[in-house]
Amino acid sequence: MDKIDKVLLRSVAEILPSKEGLAKLMESRKIRVYIGVDPTGSKLHLGHTIGLRKLQEFADLGHEAILVVGTGTVLAGDPAQRAETRKKITKEEIDENIKTWKSQAEKILDFKKIQIKYNGDWLKKLGYEDILNIASNISATQLFKREMFQNRIDRGDTIWTHELLYPLFQGYDSVVMDVDLEIGGTDQTFNMLIGRELQKKMENREKYVLTTPLVNGTDGKPMSKSSGNCIWLDDSAGDMYGKIMSLADTEIVSYWQNLTDLDPKQMTSLKSIDAKKHLAFEITKQYHGDSDAQSAQGNFENVFQKGQTPENIEKVKVEKSKWKVIDFLVEKNLADSKSAAKRLLDQGAIEINGQTQKESGVEFKNGQVVKIGKKKFVRVTLK
Repeated sequence: MDKIDKVLLRSVAEILPSKEGLAKLMESRKIRVYIGVDPTGSKLHLGHTIGLRKLQEFADLGHEAILVVGTGTVLAGDPAQRAETRKKITKEEIDENIKTWKSQAEKILDFKKIQIKYNGDWLKKLGYEDILNIASNISATQLFKREMFQNRIDRGDTIWTHELLYPLFQGYDSVVMDVDLEIGGTDQTFNMLIGRELQKKMENREKYVLTTPLVNGTDGKPMSKSSGNCIWLDDSAGDMYGKIMSLADTEIVSYWQNLTDLDPKQMTSLKSIDAKKHLAFEITKQYHGDSDAQSAQGNFENVFQKGQTPENIEKVKVEKSKWKVIDFLVEKNLADSKSAAKRLLDQGAIEINGQTQKESGVEFKNGQVVKIGKKKFVRVTLK
């Protein structure tokens, strides 16, 4: 398999209009390729890295690669994969969100080979005639055919005009940058094809679209910032390793294929638990280095396979010794709500110094270790 075939096969869901056409173009000259990410939050997660890794692969082959931060498109709010309208975001929130993006993305991208652009630089300058010109190339009927809009219509929910405009604004990025290829997750296919059509109609220019698979988060549903099921790039080594180990075995193949460079043949020779440990170690090593990955693995084995107490337990300061367990869990942010805390208590999922807590009240002693669920440990420190 040559280098072009490799980059067009692994972690690729679909190439439109054809893989063969894109391969031929890449053989004939260097292409301009980009991926866009909207700054709807301050963190990047493993799901983002599939497209970012693919962008780096094109850069490594010598192609012109661009990371576009959606400081303009984020104002409209991408309705992809959403049952409801995104909350409007302020300029202050955008600025805050992108503060640490480059340092997170640097774990994957070599910015000596990759440019960063901000689409607010051109989208915010569009005038009345510009927007009319862009919109005149795409029919409203075409926009309403988008699946999530059809689902809302079926439920009788509202579709706002700015949501219909989002694909046009994202698509205009391709026109402005005069690109040959756009990379994005399968949830972005509609938007990217609108960009392809705009580029063809406005510039008489072909654009290819490469979609990458989505991966599921810790709850088995597509990883997304709004779902809270993410494995974040800035998670500690221990948290990252532990989250991967908590995944269902059915996710191993997808993670192995899309988040690592590991040989798929190696996975088939391992038992499920060994494959998952190898996967967790490899991904943790990518973002934290070999030493931290080894420590995370060792700590996980001691705690969850040998029943030992973990190292470096988070300390929780308490102002009094006597507590209702539910109040303690909620006040110290160890449970999301009183109902969630009660559920943990009723399920026998709260332990103090290795003893299951069955009573609703507790009197803490300094230094006691509280275990919440399967993975969370804290050490009580009396003030």
